[in-house]
Amino acid sequence: MNTSTLNAIIQVIHYLFFTYAFMAISSYIILSIISAFETIDYFKKNSFVNYTKILSSNIAPSISIIAPAYNESLNIVENVRSLLSNHYANYDVIIVNDGSKDNSLELLIKAYDLVKVNYLINPQLKTKPLRKGVFKSANPAFEKLIVIDKENGGKADALNFGLNISQSKYVACIDVDCLLLEDALQKMVKPFLENTDKIVVATGGVIRIANNSIIKDGKLMEVNLPKKLIERAQILEYLRSFLLGRMAWSRLNGLLVISGAFGMFHKKIAIQVGGYDTSTVGEDMEIIVRMRRQLEEQNMNYKVAYIPDPLCWTEAPDNYRIFISQRNRWTRGTIEVLRKHRKLAFNPNYRNLGLMSYPYWLIFERFAPVIEVIGIIYFGILMILREVKWDYALAFFILAYMFTVLLSLGAIYSEELTYHQYKKKGTGFKLVLISLIEPFVLHPFILYAAVRGNLDYFFNKKKKWGEMTRKGMGNINK
Repeated sequence: MNTSTLNAIIQVIHYLFFTYAFMAISSYIILSIISAFETIDYFKKNSFVNYTKILSSNIAPSISIIAPAYNESLNIVENVRSLLSNHYANYDVIIVNDGSKDNSLELLIKAYDLVKVNYLINPQLKTKPLRKGVFKSANPAFEKLIVIDKENGGKADALNFGLNISQSKYVACIDVDCLLLEDALQKMVKPFLENTDKIVVATGGVIRIANNSIIKDGKLMEVNLPKKLIERAQILEYLRSFLLGRMAWSRLNGLLVISGAFGMFHKKIAIQVGGYDTSTVGEDMEIIVRMRRQLEEQNMNYKVAYIPDPLCWTEAPDNYRIFISQRNRWTRGTIEVLRKHRKLAFNPNYRNLGLMSYPYWLIFERFAPVIEVIGIIYFGILMILREVKWDYALAFFILAYMFTVLLSLGAIYSEELTYHQYKKKGTGFKLVLISLIEPFVLHPFILYAAVRGNLDYFFNKKKKWGEMTRKGMGNINK
């Protein structure tokens, strides 16, 4: 290969990388602007809302909180207490003990005075069978609690069992280890009530990190900044994702995912589409895409809503091994969902879903880590060939770094202007400092996990869920 040909190939590759980077940065800027308008609009609309009317109304729609549990003995009692303390008139709590090997069930029986009962189950969705049965409390104070003990089938299977047993119009699916704020249900159900011209099929809210916060009797008493760098970096990542990403997609009615940690669904539609897919590790994303796809095919006018309220707090990984395992699973889940619903790609018959949402996730979520790795390898080859133009390369790296920092600063500013959850003096300044180093302490591990996720998906036939060892919400602050 002569020098002129090599230079031409290098030039073409440079233009391709530049075009992709330009498109990615432009999309993030556009989404951030849309998100800002959506957040402002949300605050204007809700500044006069009296949520006490929703929570105290006798005609408030029924809601079932469905929480799968597997080996959660460390915090199961406290977390159930948190779910039972919600300020809503018409709800119940369904705990699905999915074949736990620890003493989770025994702890619940003792703490809530549970007794085995005969309970009507409508098996609309196929699930693993009951193990020890259905339990309710003999104490009237816990009349809203239903505990199911079934054979192990995974999180999706447990959620489907909850859908079968629920008698409510809406279901709020939540990780049992998450802390739900007391006014969460009335805020989440509001989009279902106010949209009369569209069918609201699901709503989601902002998920926050509770590491190092003070939690007592299932209630969030004080929000603290986590101690470890990896935990603090994840706070920035969550702020960017929820405040600058999903809010914008809500405005565009293009959401493809609602966090599996907490989301509310129209139960009838969720069952009509077949419930959660038990064959994927990305069941939270898959059910949203499947619901949207079916409603598009039926030419229905629908909406997947999102609100910026911090309604649910969860425990984030506090070490890189668990963090990588979690992100590996997220990568595999994304690949599975996009492959399963590839018919949507650039398909005008699916409107925004096919022409905007799916292409964005495919190009900037699915392929982003792959393209970044290819770029790193390409840069290494150029170094070997001594073809690196260092002024161009340095400018590119500085641009990417500065844009990431500015995006984080924008998310921090948005948080300070809206809910300002981190109220302690100096916390904002610490988050700003973290934004300067976060690209170096978190992003490389996200990239590594994404690469591992791709390799595991295509070459590892054993589909693992991924490890997430928790300390327990009640012990986070210790």
